[in-house]
Amino acid sequence: MRVLRERPPRHALTPATYAFALERLAVGDPVLAGVVERWGPPPFWSHPEGFAGLVHGILAQQVSLESAAAAYGKLEAALGSVEPEAFRTLDDATLRAIGFSRPKAAYTRGLAEAITEGALDLDALSVAPDDEARRALLQMRGIGRWTADVYLLFALRRPDAWPSGDLALAIAVQELWSLPERPGWDALDAFAERWRPHRAVAARFLWHDYLSRRGRSGASLA
Repeated sequence: MRVLRERPPRHALTPATYAFALERLAVGDPVLAGVVERWGPPPFWSHPEGFAGLVHGILAQQVSLESAAAAYGKLEAALGSVEPEAFRTLDDATLRAIGFSRPKAAYTRGLAEAITEGALDLDALSVAPDDEARRALLQMRGIGRWTADVYLLFALRRPDAWPSGDLALAIAVQELWSLPERPGWDALDAFAERWRPHRAVAARFLWHDYLSRRGRSGASLA
């Protein structure tokens, strides 16, 4: 079983370093500063580290925030604590009732097996450089680039993680910069280079604006 650390690794965002990055980005980018003026500072959204955080990412694939949150809440109610050993005890009917599609159930079962049998070392992942952590996650069936980077961003709280392929981020950039069309994924990734080494913080600005414009500021990314 994973041993919890008393404090996060030095390269993980903390409330203090997050606040510093928010201020730095707002000072350097008037469009992001406008997000704060309209809606207030973006929340420091985060997911639990470990298996639970990875499950968050899998459930969020190609569904709304509300649907993913509802499914995760049902899973938490069923298990008490979202741990891989307990997850492996759930049958197909229970997972369907919770909100897992057949593929997502298979992906999460495979992930739980990899963790319990030692094929995926969560402790090593938590302190590995971003590229190494991403490569390890991409070896897992059902975890693509977006899911891996969402885990780096929300669960490991890496300051420069950028979830390439996120539709809400592309729409937010189009709206905030009044672009004639939504940027493609390569163009969006290139656009985000201006925010290094704080792209994960910039992403929270963009999500905050996207949700607030749609009256969904109460929707949680956590």
